[in-house]
Amino acid sequence: MPDCLREQIRFTVDFIRNTGYSDTPEAALIFGSGLGEIARDLVIDTSLSYHEIPGFVKTTVESHAGRLLFGHIGSHKVVAMDGRFHYYEGYTMKEITFPVRVMHALGAKTLMLSNISGGINPEYRAGDIAVITDHINLMWDNPLIGPNDYKLGPRYPDMIEPFSRRLIALAERHARRLNVDLKRATYTSLTGPTYETRAEMRMIRKMGGDLVGMSTVPETLVALHGGMEVLGLSLVSNECFPDCLTAIDPDDLMERAAIGAKGIFGIFKAVLEIGGV
Repeated sequence: MPDCLREQIRFTVDFIRNTGYSDTPEAALIFGSGLGEIARDLVIDTSLSYHEIPGFVKTTVESHAGRLLFGHIGSHKVVAMDGRFHYYEGYTMKEITFPVRVMHALGAKTLMLSNISGGINPEYRAGDIAVITDHINLMWDNPLIGPNDYKLGPRYPDMIEPFSRRLIALAERHARRLNVDLKRATYTSLTGPTYETRAEMRMIRKMGGDLVGMSTVPETLVALHGGMEVLGLSLVSNECFPDCLTAIDPDDLMERAAIGAKGIFGIFKAVLEIGGV
């Protein structure tokens, strides 16, 4: 791999093109933990395992398939990550966000993110779907730290609208049509892999956080740096109310994610179809 980030991106894009993929995707999608069921509704033309792709690291999370998918939703061409990379896996911020750079370089102008999260807001219940309207970065790191390549994006990206108001409005319009109570949420990202303490949950709620998780913010920052529009959807997999906590069962989280995947896919599909993405 070349040393320069821009050359690394170009090298990986050339590799993908040489496998025979010649389309220009309209949108890039990322399926979070347990949300790989979304891929069942995606018409897949071809796929590549992460370990085949130059510059992609290996996913170590069991619920992540570790494939880059090329296909379409209706008439819309997409590229999708079936499983993401996390900071807690021991990778750098630049490594976990490199796929976003590549999907953007392939032509995707929109990034649609999904994740599962803990519900800090007492009005949320496990199984709810929320559209992310803002985020709080408590990962104490940022993938844009270091020398900036102005051909990839600005030195100081504006964060006044990290998640596209236009796409949020489209997602909410579809939810109303289906009589789905789509929550609005501020997502707080911590490093993991430990779940939060009671004191941390209280702190996050006082800071204005509605959801808590271990991903999404790094990918959003890199997408914005490149000029992409971002839509984030989160499935509330468990309730994080400090005064009535029970131990978290990861299997329960994955079951809820599999059930919620259909709803998230439906919103992504509707936004693609009616949003001119």
